[in-house]
Amino acid sequence: QVQLVESGGGLVQPGGSLRLSCAASGRTFSNYANAMKWFRQAPGKERDFVAAISWSDGSTYYADSVKDRFTISRDNAKKLAYLQMNSLKPEDTAVYYCYTKVRGLNYWGQGTQVTVSS
Repeated sequence: QVQLVESGGGLVQPGGSLRLSCAASGRTFSNYANAMKWFRQAPGKERDFVAAISWSDGSTYYADSVKDRFTISRDNAKKLAYLQMNSLKPEDTAVYYCYTKVRGLNYWGQGTQVTVSS
């Protein structure tokens, strides 16, 4: 069993920054997880990919809409993944979810709300 818990969301003004965290737990995660991903879902829209990081070598991937503004990172020892979000825009407003796939099963966190507004 794998559990993912996000934190760090909130209200921020345009141009501001936030850092999201995703804490992973579960023995199967430690043994079998290959990557962690962040997705987001705005009201009335589909859930979209934001960023991904390989748990083994740290290679990263980003959606074009966040490239050069967001940075994904991880702390293997603590089983934490982070999403540093800079230069936030109103269109970044969404619920942000972390996600991993372990032994063919999909795991999602409960989500954390990010609101970018003046």
